[in-house]
Amino acid sequence: MEKKYTPSLWICILMDVIGCASYAVPVLGEVSDFIWAPVSALIFYRMFGGTLGTFGSVFNFMEELFPGTDFIPTFTLSWVLKRVMAGRRSTVSV
Repeated sequence: MEKKYTPSLWICILMDVIGCASYAVPVLGEVSDFIWAPVSALIFYRMFGGTLGTFGSVFNFMEELFPGTDFIPTFTLSWVLKRVMAGRRSTVSV
């Protein structure tokens, strides 16, 4: 059985902190989100892949792009979701 890759929790937290860093500079921060949103979505897709990576990267892109939504910890929530789903798969007997 092949082991599925799960990104590090610390990397996910770091990515969420970087996404929230735009709040440090009020006007410049929202402008920087236009640059950070596609970069963050690409990183998200590369980290999670599959269905979670596809839908999550679209959500991550929109969350970073729209003003006032940067507080959502998309990477960390996805890490938790991936761990919970992996745990459920391992407890199901075939």
